[in-house]
Amino acid sequence: MGGGSGQCGATPQQKPAVVPTNVKTTASAGVTKKAATTPTIIKIPAAPPKAKVEVMEEKRTQIAIILYTMYGHIATLAKSIKQGVESTGAQCTIFQVAETLPDDVLKQMHAPPKPDYPIITPEEMEKFDGFMFGISGRFGIMPAQLKTFMDSTGGLWKSGALVGKAAGVFTSVGSQGGGQETGGLATVTFFAHHGMVFVPLGGSLSSKRMRVREPNGGTAYGCGTFAGSDGSRTPNILEKPEAVNHGKHFANVTEKLAT
Repeated sequence: MGGGSGQCGATPQQKPAVVPTNVKTTASAGVTKKAATTPTIIKIPAAPPKAKVEVMEEKRTQIAIILYTMYGHIATLAKSIKQGVESTGAQCTIFQVAETLPDDVLKQMHAPPKPDYPIITPEEMEKFDGFMFGISGRFGIMPAQLKTFMDSTGGLWKSGALVGKAAGVFTSVGSQGGGQETGGLATVTFFAHHGMVFVPLGGSLSSKRMRVREPNGGTAYGCGTFAGSDGSRTPNILEKPEAVNHGKHFANVTEKLAT
């Protein structure tokens, strides 16, 4: 043999094959075959649907103040009454009835412009739970403008739409003895024919009226004020809080009647 260094025909040392753990192998005639395997599918359960939460909106007592005002005294009381009503959580909307006097007559009476309240219609009364009527007294009774509106509610009377609803009254007259009690009393027949529930202020809720050092309006029928013979007097520091209390009392009773 010829000389040479090293071993003849030697081959480098081979590394063993690494077989993936997820592959099966079979040996056949020195050939390694890979057997296909089915991949494992892990099913992740779907999240359950979120429960539908229905938020029930609490029904709030709906009260309407329906007024007629010539010089603004009733409108001023109505703001205080609304404050009292809304302090209980009830909702309150102020309406006015349509004017029946022509503009030239109003001008001769030096009447200021009307407040910016919507004109009430009989149909709108159906959605309310209670009503406070603001009366600007005329010769001891309600004004013709308010009486005209009341006379237009015949359809509601026929259908019984106002039966069981609360009703109250507040007044403004020119002077003491000018009809605060009779003005309130004049509305009761309207309430009775509609089957409404009259909610008076009552004597126990109006202790401030017992003060006689200064004139102040209001009766057991409802809160009130004096306008003076020329309309210059405005609701004072006794009458406005009384109107707030009247609004609270009326709203609380109306809520009980509506539930």
